[in-house]
Amino acid sequence: MQIIINNAYKKFLGEWVLDGVNLEIKSGDKIAMMGPNGAGKTTLVRAILGFYHLNRGKILVDGFEPTKKRVEVLKRVSFIPQLPPPIKLSLKELLEFVSKSSNINKKEIFNEADRLELNLEKNINKQFFKLSGGMKQKLLIAIALAKKSPILIFDEPTANLDPKSREKFYELLKEVDRNAITLFITHRIDEIIGLVNRKVYMELGKVVEDEKI
Repeated sequence: MQIIINNAYKKFLGEWVLDGVNLEIKSGDKIAMMGPNGAGKTTLVRAILGFYHLNRGKILVDGFEPTKKRVEVLKRVSFIPQLPPPIKLSLKELLEFVSKSSNINKKEIFNEADRLELNLEKNINKQFFKLSGGMKQKLLIAIALAKKSPILIFDEPTANLDPKSREKFYELLKEVDRNAITLFITHRIDEIIGLVNRKVYMELGKVVEDEKI
C-alpha cells in the first residue's frame, strides 16, 4: 500500500494552495502533517480522497487516481474530518448505510463506540446532526476504526473531544495494524509523538520539511 504525490498543484481564487507537492507514503508510515492554517494540508488530503482535481501533477493511492477511481480509493481509506458533516439521518439509518456501503460489521462499530464510552443503543434513534460535537466525533472514530482500513487519515480528529476521550482515542490507535498508513493533520504533535514515525511540515502549499522521528 502506498500513496504517491507527484508534483501536485492546486489553485483556488488565483492562489496556488498546493505548489509542487511531492510525497511518497509507504505502508507503515505514521505521519504527523503540520503547518500553519492555509499551508495546504487539508487541500492535499481532499485531493488524496478525490474531492479535488489537481491543476497539474498526479496522485496515486495504491495505483488508483482518486478522481478517476474514487470508489476504489475510498474502499482503502478511513477518514475523520475536523468538522463532522451535517448528516440528516438517525444513528440507526446512518449505521445501516455505512454497513452496506462500506461493508463494515455493525457489531464492530458498536464495540468501538463502547470503548470510546459512546452509548449507541441509547442514542440510536437520534439525528446525527443533533448530537453534541464530541458524540459526533466519537461515532466517526468508531466507524473509521471498525472499517480496519489500510489507510487512516485524520484531520484534527480530537478537536471536539474532552481530555479523557482524547486519551482513549490515542490508546485505541496503538492497536491499529502496524503496516497501515496513518496520516494525522495536527497542531498537537506532543499528543501523538508515540504514534508517529515521520513528520511532514507544509507552508504556503509546499512541503518544507520531511523527516523521520
